[in-house]
Amino acid sequence: MNIALQLTLLRLVILPFFVFLMYVNSFEARLGALILFLLGMLSDAWDGYFARKRNEITTLGTFLDPLADKLLISSALVSFVGLKELHIPSWMVVVIISREFLITGLRSLAASKQIIIPADKAGKFKTTSQTVVCIAILLILVARSYIKTRFSAATAWLDVLAPAPFTLMFLITILTFYSGARYLSKYKHLLK
Repeated sequence: MNIALQLTLLRLVILPFFVFLMYVNSFEARLGALILFLLGMLSDAWDGYFARKRNEITTLGTFLDPLADKLLISSALVSFVGLKELHIPSWMVVVIISREFLITGLRSLAASKQIIIPADKAGKFKTTSQTVVCIAILLILVARSYIKTRFSAATAWLDVLAPAPFTLMFLITILTFYSGARYLSKYKHLLK
């Protein structure tokens, strides 16, 4: 098993620990969740680098790499909905995950006709934006937890951060919807 595939598998192993830590309401757990998410995202960059540098691109790695990415980001988004302090409605996550299923299905349909659908700029920007938003929301959770733990008397100003997760999620929901609509419009001939 090459190093790129090991890094991809690391993202899959991280998932249950990340989700568990998301639901433990303590500074240490929230910090641990942030570290695991960052480790997962860094492993994504590294696995691609090693696969190309060592020319070790495998069919299994090609299948698992995007799956591991989608699972890690989806786990974060679903976890955010479960945290009442974030006020993130489930419909946003449903739109985002539905787009992923829809485009994955479209790619499978295209592959059955020997057509490859490459990632376009909107799709790449969508993925980067989702990652940045997940990290930002995790940082907000860590900061709020730290401040509430260490400075319990002076936490009223934290209300300033309250709308930030909803706003960030709303923006990536719109971007994700737009990206999916572009793919569907461009490749609608495959659906006929």
